[in-house]
Amino acid sequence: MGEEGLIAGLMAVLAGMILVLMIPIVIMIIAMWKIFTKAGKPGWAALIPIYNMIVLLDIVGKPTWWIILMFIPLVSLVVGVIMLIELCKSFGKDGGFMVGMILLCPIFMCILGFGGAQYRGPGGGQQQAMPPGVV
Repeated sequence: MGEEGLIAGLMAVLAGMILVLMIPIVIMIIAMWKIFTKAGKPGWAALIPIYNMIVLLDIVGKPTWWIILMFIPLVSLVVGVIMLIELCKSFGKDGGFMVGMILLCPIFMCILGFGGAQYRGPGGGQQQAMPPGVV
């Protein structure tokens, strides 16, 4: 009876941990869906694991072959941070938002997806041009 109770307790703890870990994942998928649709891409692409990174690379203006870098340990962290920074630029966000995106990604992805930010093209390419004579 004691061993069965221990196993049942461990299974309950494991189920609770899985539930807690799934919450940020679901939030990220919903936020990515909204971000993809804002950028003119299909929202359902957020559901497909590797394809969603390819779509994200397209949104931020990076070459598709960068997906290979996502499979290299430590390099994937650097590439992921670069992609988050470029995503912020693509929606016209500044440095403070970029830091928030890196540190609290699920929250800032929701702000980006559900807030008023508009997609401006890769790297914010569709931003307004500087007036003549301004350096």
